[in-house]
Amino acid sequence: MKFAIVTGASRGLGEEVAKNLLEEGYNLFTISRKRKTNELKNLANESRKSYYHHSCDLSDLEKLNDTLHEIVTKLHKDSLDELLIVNNAGMVSPIGPVGSIENHEIAKHVSVNLTALMIIVNTMKKHINTDRLFVVNVTSGAAERAVYGWNAYGSTKAAVNLYTETAALEAEELKSNDLHIAFSPGIMDTNMQEEIRRSDEDNFKQVDQFKQYKEEGKLRSPKEVADLMMGLIKDSANLENGKVYRVYDLVK
Repeated sequence: MKFAIVTGASRGLGEEVAKNLLEEGYNLFTISRKRKTNELKNLANESRKSYYHHSCDLSDLEKLNDTLHEIVTKLHKDSLDELLIVNNAGMVSPIGPVGSIENHEIAKHVSVNLTALMIIVNTMKKHINTDRLFVVNVTSGAAERAVYGWNAYGSTKAAVNLYTETAALEAEELKSNDLHIAFSPGIMDTNMQEEIRRSDEDNFKQVDQFKQYKEEGKLRSPKEVADLMMGLIKDSANLENGKVYRVYDLVK
């Protein structure tokens, strides 16, 4: 059986990815702060696939560990051919230059964007026996260049890229079938983009540019981006372990 775990699946890219996975024959676990969506529930019933939702704030690491224990317990009841993890959940706030943001906001940001991702992958690798573990970590172009006001966001996404590369290196050295890639979705028409556009220019110098993306229709839909990610997942045999795959390289 094929199972997938998707974080941040209550809306946007995560929800569209979850829909695609159900349609492609994966049994599904979702983790997000919000309750399960009826659309995913109905699609799972139509596809005759198992669907479990766990409400969890990824900044609450104790709650996350409890949630993962529940998932591991359920997975132990089935024979696994593949476990796919899509670490999609993330946050852009706090936005602002160093010294202008609160310490507790930094701690929450790192927990959601990086620590939770690492804990999820580490837990599944440690406790689940499967023919293959396949991990897709959602990253950002901000990982590759400094952006004023995004010291937290860019740093955590850069760490995600290096974590992905390192996990792939370890898999190769250990001669496992595990596959780790990062996926950079580009700019999408999501709630995160709305939050970015509400930023004060003193905190985020490029706010006008992001407003212009919206006005000029340059934001891709989450569905379009999810379909591109699904294309990678279906073509996993040809993927390069540890690589960052960027949406603009995939669009023909």
